[in-house]
Amino acid sequence: MMFTIGIDVGGTYTDLVAIDDHGKIVFGKSPSTPADQSIGVMAGLDELARRLKLTRAEMLASTNRIVHGTTVATNALLERKGAKVALLTTEGHRDVIEMREGLKDNRYDLRSPPPEPLVPRHFRFGVKERLKANGEVAIPLDDHSLVEAIAAIKRSGATSVAVCFLHAYLNPIHELAAVERLTRELPGVSVSRSSDVLPQIKEYERVSTTIVNAYVGPLVRRYLTTLEQRLAEAGFKGSLFIILSHGGMAPVEEASRLAAGTVLSGPAGGISGGRRCADILDLPNLVPFDMGGTSTDISLISDGAASLSADGMLAGQRIALRSLDIASIAAGGGSIASVDAGGTLQVGPESAGSVPGPACYGNGGEAATVTDANIVLGYLDAGAFMGGKRPLDAAAAAAAVERVAASLGLSLQQAAAGISRIINLKMADGIRLMTLRRGVDPRRFALLSFGGAAGVHAVEVARELEIKRIIVPIAASVLSAWGMLTCDLRYEVSRTYYGTGKRISPEEVRDIFAGLEQQAAGRLRSWFGGPIAVQRSAEMRYGEQVFEIDVSLDGLGWDDPSLVDQIEDRFHRRHEELYTYASRDQEVVFVNARVAAVGEVPQTGQAEKLAPSTLACAPRSTRKAFFGEWIDVPVYALDDLGHGHAFAGPAIVEAETTTVVIGAQDRLTVNALGWLDIAVG
Repeated sequence: MMFTIGIDVGGTYTDLVAIDDHGKIVFGKSPSTPADQSIGVMAGLDELARRLKLTRAEMLASTNRIVHGTTVATNALLERKGAKVALLTTEGHRDVIEMREGLKDNRYDLRSPPPEPLVPRHFRFGVKERLKANGEVAIPLDDHSLVEAIAAIKRSGATSVAVCFLHAYLNPIHELAAVERLTRELPGVSVSRSSDVLPQIKEYERVSTTIVNAYVGPLVRRYLTTLEQRLAEAGFKGSLFIILSHGGMAPVEEASRLAAGTVLSGPAGGISGGRRCADILDLPNLVPFDMGGTSTDISLISDGAASLSADGMLAGQRIALRSLDIASIAAGGGSIASVDAGGTLQVGPESAGSVPGPACYGNGGEAATVTDANIVLGYLDAGAFMGGKRPLDAAAAAAAVERVAASLGLSLQQAAAGISRIINLKMADGIRLMTLRRGVDPRRFALLSFGGAAGVHAVEVARELEIKRIIVPIAASVLSAWGMLTCDLRYEVSRTYYGTGKRISPEEVRDIFAGLEQQAAGRLRSWFGGPIAVQRSAEMRYGEQVFEIDVSLDGLGWDDPSLVDQIEDRFHRRHEELYTYASRDQEVVFVNARVAAVGEVPQTGQAEKLAPSTLACAPRSTRKAFFGEWIDVPVYALDDLGHGHAFAGPAIVEAETTTVVIGAQDRLTVNALGWLDIAVG
């Protein structure tokens, strides 16, 4: 028996899923270890092996592939604990990252400070060199200037260097020479080159993305090296792949090279799982709603596909690599409730995380959290948490919420209900941002609820948005880890088209894409021996616009003389979809060509339909919970529910790693996959 294993490291728990040759799924959880995530991963593998009734060595010896989503890069940016970075750039251009695009998050707040650059000004060094806008050399790279800059970098104590020369995306000759000199004279220093990280137009995006890569790269490389060593010592001889922000997976060496591409590594697995669910259910319009212990990730699957964007921003830093379109909000089971100076109840953005965790965890945390409120309201059974292996302290939860209640002059129940209500509204607002701002009516979509904490809140969030249907997969608490096992290998390349004010010709389009396809497919074949598919897209704009939109070019007639007309028509239609209008009489500018080579990995764990259950659908117990008033609520065990079982709320469904709350107006049906299908009243 051979296994594939998916591992998703979250802020509170590390989720693991193993699928065998016959599609049987086994999953487990282990507390995350932020100081060294590999410790939590190995502890999780121990738990997974125990569930498979194997030793860890036996399980890993029988595992051919591990797919891993990591938050090392994300945490480094959020906590500003990355490498000490120096910037080597064209003389006179070291302040690009402070000028940015001249925009503010809140343009009407004249006092709001700009984001603090990752590289302070005294760590930015100019070199005498210059390329023209067409890539021709205007001023050759000055050797004396380069030597002085490298000596200054050495004195600064920088452990990583971002090399970003003007117009290097068209001609990397000076960057290559500078990197060669840097690696020779500073052998222990990590180097990121802009013409390798993001070889395309727009200086701020290119410089910022390269700096982020230099900032998180050493940490990501160190972590992945440590994890590989731990796995090898434990007997793993298969392949380790890392999920990147665009939803594809790549080998460790590629993830280390393009570390900035891992900042949405974990959430990308959830979207991949969501796409797989949409395919299995033949339900093409879904809102994936992933609520964990620290944050909630929201995305959109429309017509069976998730959108990609190059407008990424995290912790005030621009990351222009393509990534899945995900809205992440600070709302999770560990979100801390507090009362501000004005006497207003706040929930988040601070989180108790996994250490010390909510007050009910008994790890020294005293602040009231969403999880504590859910215990007070009776939604969670403190004695059954994690299958009873980690019972929670209900008295500590009540004491923490009582302190909030006292500050507000409310009862314990009122304060807990207020905490729950506020977090539900925050998450509903997050879904509105993901849908309404993109011209999508959420009422036409179903809510895909997953993550350990989502089931408690899903029906009230859906009700707030007038969403009528919720799907809760059987592996909801570990869906991101499961989704990673549905990912394909993916390698993307891009190239900026430098025109001279004239319209691009069909021959130029074919030449650009032929070169990119050869480059992308060639790189992917060094990782993968299976079938490779190619996806083409372009970033385009109207002549007077300052931003581009991404347009898929798949399915065009590439040998047709009207190829450019077809491309421009695609752009007009996409612009109209996004902004409700198209200006077909305006000039269309072709900016960036992009190719993704996709290695299609055979799907594991094919969903098997169950026969209708012949057993009665009966609750295991009842307990008091708050549904507008305190009532005795039937509590069902998820393991007892079979195909065809159905009942109306109010009710609670419990599994080892998640709980689903059904409101008084809702009705639950178990579908042929054993998944919960909830009709929201």
